[in-house]
Amino acid sequence: MSRMSAKQFHDRPGVEDWRVLFWGAYAFYTAPSFLAAAEFVREVAEAAGDHPPDVDLRPEGVTIRTFTRADGSLAEGDAVLARRISEIARERGLVADPSRVQQIGIAVAQGDGVDTRPFWTAVTGYEDLEDVDAIDPLRRGPHLWFHELDPPRPGRGRTHIDVSVPADVIEERIRAAVAAGGRIADDSNAPSWWMLASPDNHGVDVAAWPDREDFDEEEG
Repeated sequence: MSRMSAKQFHDRPGVEDWRVLFWGAYAFYTAPSFLAAAEFVREVAEAAGDHPPDVDLRPEGVTIRTFTRADGSLAEGDAVLARRISEIARERGLVADPSRVQQIGIAVAQGDGVDTRPFWTAVTGYEDLEDVDAIDPLRRGPHLWFHELDPPRPGRGRTHIDVSVPADVIEERIRAAVAAGGRIADDSNAPSWWMLASPDNHGVDVAAWPDREDFDEEEG
């Protein structure tokens, strides 16, 4: 199975409603009622067959995520399903709002040679994923990413939040955060991601790199 990059996914016709974030491709559709949203989900389930997406059903609308592997990698089947879901939404008069999709992650800093992942998986009920991540087995809560700091910074306050947003939303999000009292701590990686600090100096990285069409063109 060939892995599909964000560019390859976005280049497929009919997926304009979708954005690639952490752990897959996402779309949000507003709905006029909870019942209308539920009926949309039923039709999506019928269309998905043996490749069911994750669905979050709310009175305000429906968030859908499609992915092929546990690490969120995409394949051709995800683009096919995304296109069909968009067709169903249009047939039902539902409107996509890409600005409302996002994914949160927690980057857990740990000292050199220290492995805190067993503690975090035990206390959260999460499962290990490959070498440095832990995830909610039902894919509800934010993922945990474990990393060492270079250079080392002993003490508390080293863990930060990661926010994955669409590439066409990130600059507006950065401006809003700064207007709310935050500051840009590092923009050397913009427009792929910005490092922000809250008024009380907590770290938040806002990332658009998963959705950047030119970020990863490799097919592995």
